[in-house]
Amino acid sequence: MIEWFFATLRQYPEIAIFLTLAVGYYFGKFTFKGIGLGSVTATLLAGVLIGQIGITIAQPLKATVFLMFLFAVGYGVGPQFVRGVARDGVPQALFSAVQCLLSLLVPFAIARAAGYDLGYAAGLYSGSQTISAAMGLSTDAINRLGMTAEQAKALIDSMPIAYAVTYMFGTMGSAVVIAVIGPKLLGINLEAACKDYEQKQGGVKELGGPGTAWRRWEVRAFRVAKGGKAVGLRVLEAEALVPDARIFVLRIRRNGTIEEAAADTVLAEGDVVAVAGARDVLVKILGEAATEVEDRELLAVPVEGVDVLVSNKAIDGKTLVDLVQMPETRGVFLRKITRGATATDIPILPTTTINRGDLFTIVGRTQDTNRAIKLLGVADRATDVADMAFVGLFVTIGALFGSLAPVVGGVPITLSTAGGALVAGIIGGWLRSVRPSFGRVPTPTIWFMNSVGLNIFIAIVGISAGPGFVNGLRTQGIGLFLWGALATTVPLVLGMFIAKYLFRFHDALTLGIISGSRTTTASLGLVCDQAKSQVPALGYTVTYAVGNTLLTIWGMVLIILLS
Repeated sequence: MIEWFFATLRQYPEIAIFLTLAVGYYFGKFTFKGIGLGSVTATLLAGVLIGQIGITIAQPLKATVFLMFLFAVGYGVGPQFVRGVARDGVPQALFSAVQCLLSLLVPFAIARAAGYDLGYAAGLYSGSQTISAAMGLSTDAINRLGMTAEQAKALIDSMPIAYAVTYMFGTMGSAVVIAVIGPKLLGINLEAACKDYEQKQGGVKELGGPGTAWRRWEVRAFRVAKGGKAVGLRVLEAEALVPDARIFVLRIRRNGTIEEAAADTVLAEGDVVAVAGARDVLVKILGEAATEVEDRELLAVPVEGVDVLVSNKAIDGKTLVDLVQMPETRGVFLRKITRGATATDIPILPTTTINRGDLFTIVGRTQDTNRAIKLLGVADRATDVADMAFVGLFVTIGALFGSLAPVVGGVPITLSTAGGALVAGIIGGWLRSVRPSFGRVPTPTIWFMNSVGLNIFIAIVGISAGPGFVNGLRTQGIGLFLWGALATTVPLVLGMFIAKYLFRFHDALTLGIISGSRTTTASLGLVCDQAKSQVPALGYTVTYAVGNTLLTIWGMVLIILLS
C-alpha cells in the first residue's frame, strides 16, 4: 500500500504538491503565544519530508506561480510604495531603505565570514530576514550565472536548508528584539508614548467595540422645546449649537408626519427630531438640555455601511479635520480606516492624513453615504470578479521588461522576469488607486495569489530539495542557526538607534516603523499589545511597502555581490 502511494506521487507530482499544501497550511496555523511556524515554513518542511521519496516536478509551474505571487505583492503595496517614495512618507521610506540596506549587508558579511556558498548565503538571508520571496529572485540570479545544470541545482537545493534553519529565529527573534528588547534599549515607555501621541493629535481612546454593548454612534429622539435655542433655526445652524462635536438631525416628526431632514430645513416648536452623534454628546449635552422622546418609528432610520476606496486626488493628503468640514460629509460617520497590503487598521485621529488607496468604512443614510462616496472615490462593494485581463497584461509586460539583460561593464544587469512582475504589480496597484474604473482584484483573490502562489512555489522548492536536505542540515545546523540569529539581530538593533537618534521619529511610531521596514507583522502585533494602542501601526504601512519590495529584490542583489 505504501509503495503504491509513493509510486503514485512520483507519477503524479501534482498530487504531491496538494498534499504538501494541505500539511503545510494545517500545521502552519498552530501558534504558541502568537508565534508559530507559519504556512510558508510548514509547507517547506512538509515538501522536504515528502520529497525524500524522490519526486521530479517540471520547473515552468514553479516560475508561473512565483510570477503570480510577486504581482500580487506589488499590487498590494503599490499605493503606499509610490506615496512613500514621492510624497510625505519620504522620511519613513528613506529609513526603510536604510534598514533594508542593513538587512542586506549584515547577512552578506556573515556569508563571507562563514564561507557559505551562494545557496546557503541566499537561504540565510531569506530566513533571517523572513522574506521568503527573495529565494525566487536568488534562484533566477543563480540560473543566470552560466553554471552547469548540476552546479546550479546543488546551490538552489541548499537554499531551503539555510532558510528553514534560520527562519524560526528570524520570526520569533525579530518580534522579541523589536517589541520586548527594543523599548528597553531605547528607553521608551510605549504605553505613555502612545497616549502622548494621541493627546497631541487630538485623539481619545475608546472603550468597547465589536462584541460589547457600548457603541460610539447612536440615534436618539428629542423634542424641540418652546422657546428653545433651536426654534426657527435651520438644521445646519441647530447642529452647530453643539461645538466641537459631530451631530446630525436625520429625520423630523412634525404634526404626526415623518420627513427627512435637509440642511436648510427650519425647525419649529414641538418638532421631534432624530439626532445622530457620539453617545457621550447625546447623553451629556442634548440629554440635559432637551427632552428625550421614545419614538420607535422615527428612530427606524434606514442606514447603510459601505467601504469606500479613496481615489480623489483632491482628498489625498487632507486630514480628517479637513474632511469633516466639507458639506459632502454631513450625516456620515467614519468607523474604520484600512491601509496597505496588510490591511492595517489606522487610528482615527483628527490629524490622521488621508491617502489615496485607503479603504474607508462609513455609515449613514443612503443619500448621505452616496454624497460622501462621490467626494472620496468609489464604493468598494463586495464582488468575486477579478479583472484578470488586467492581471495577465501587466504580468506579461513586467516579465518581458524584466527579461531584458543589458551588459554593463561585462556584468548582465536585469530585474529578471520575477522582478519585472513585482514592478508591474506596484505600477498596477498604484494605477488602481488613482483610476479605480479598472484593475479591480478583490482581497480574497489577492490573498490566494499571494499566499497560495508563494506556498506552491515553496512546496516545489522543498520537494525538489528533499533528498539533500537532511545531510545539509546535519553538517550545517548549529553554526548556521547562530549565524542566522546574528543576521536577524544586528540589523534590527542598528536600525533602532538610527530611527530614534538620526531620524528622530516619535517614540510611539518608531517600533512600528522598524516592524514595517523588516516586514514582520508578528512584531507589530506584539508592539501594539505592549502599547495597548494601534498608534504604532501608523508607522507600518509605508515602510512595509518599501521594505517588502527592496528585501525581495535583495535576493538577486546578494547573488550578484557574492558572485
